[in-house]
Amino acid sequence: MTTPTHDTAPWLTEAAPEELRRIVVALYRAHRLISAITDLDVLLERILDESMQVAQAEACSLLLYDRASEELYFRVALGDSGDLQTLKREIRLKLGQGTAGAAAAMRECINVTDVSQDSRFYEVADQRSNFRTRNLLAVPLIDRDELVGVIEVLNKVGGTHFTTVDLHVMEIFSALTASALANAQLIEDNLRAERLAALGQAVAGMSHHTKNILAGMTSSVDLIDQGLSQGSHEFLHQSWPVFKRCTERIANFVEDMLAYSKPRVPMRRPCDLNGIILDACETFRGLLVVKEVTLDIDTSRLKRQPCLDERAIYRCLLNLLTNAADAVPRAGGTIHVAAYPGTDGQVCLEVIDNGTGIPEAIRESVFDPFFSTKGSDGTGLGLAVTKKIVEEHGGSIELDTAPGGGALFRIRLPWEHTTK
Repeated sequence: MTTPTHDTAPWLTEAAPEELRRIVVALYRAHRLISAITDLDVLLERILDESMQVAQAEACSLLLYDRASEELYFRVALGDSGDLQTLKREIRLKLGQGTAGAAAAMRECINVTDVSQDSRFYEVADQRSNFRTRNLLAVPLIDRDELVGVIEVLNKVGGTHFTTVDLHVMEIFSALTASALANAQLIEDNLRAERLAALGQAVAGMSHHTKNILAGMTSSVDLIDQGLSQGSHEFLHQSWPVFKRCTERIANFVEDMLAYSKPRVPMRRPCDLNGIILDACETFRGLLVVKEVTLDIDTSRLKRQPCLDERAIYRCLLNLLTNAADAVPRAGGTIHVAAYPGTDGQVCLEVIDNGTGIPEAIRESVFDPFFSTKGSDGTGLGLAVTKKIVEEHGGSIELDTAPGGGALFRIRLPWEHTTK
């Protein structure tokens, strides 16, 4: 791409005062783009919007360069530039193909004053997008000698064509915006890699968790088959509790995924919180397999009904109980559940265990989705779902150290439902 130097500076002395003002504005606009590099989509639209104003064009499109296929593809367009979706779906240009491909191959700006007289113009793009190009400027975007893409500004406002000053102004503009665009792409690539890594970790965790549940179900089915074939009730009585626990674990797993995957407005109504706690504890006892856990429940200080979403709070309690059961010792495990009036119109729920507690180093992470210290035995969704439900109620959840050294989870919820 041609960069203005002392040899090309005479065009500045020939420019009118209004053109000089445009050059200064172009530089100012380009520098402003740098602040938007954290969001590639926003940056692309900003680049095109500024390009149209800088070049005084009716429309503008931006093609990005795909290094793998060595092709240019339409990413975004502004103005009356036709059907962008058709362009994105059907048009890809090789280097040297069309005006944009020629500008990319030569790394130079191309000013076409009349496209009907220029053999490089790619008519197919107009035909597919239902747009009529009269004249255009194709400006390659180069960052550190690497091709990033091409900006095309189309149809000079006022029915004229783009001038030499327009060409040089767009050169200045493109040199600065190419760097911002390259940085934005780098950030997006890094974020995409992080998201894919997190997704892979989540899928692996969920797959292992589901596999463990299915293994229990499969062994139970085998025993049920034997019992049915031999007419033995002993096999049926032996396998049914395991099969029932597995189906409940699958149901809870699916409920957690649904609760976390979408926002939900709590269905609040006055509820029997003591009854919700008893139901959650009863379900929890059915999920226990090898551990003997003593449950201690204290709701004696509850004198009236809070306004809550019963089903959602039940899920929170069940998740906290399950989490506590994993932490307590195999023999002598105790879990204390309490509900009582808090301060400032709040109701408090506590789940306390006598496990080893949660190390300070990971306390910030325990509520993160898919964070788990249980290996393949956990999904890392339970505490994240609990936190989400509590916050949807307008409440808060905190983790503390229990007096005996275990973990203490405390939920604070508004007693009454108030609309803002």
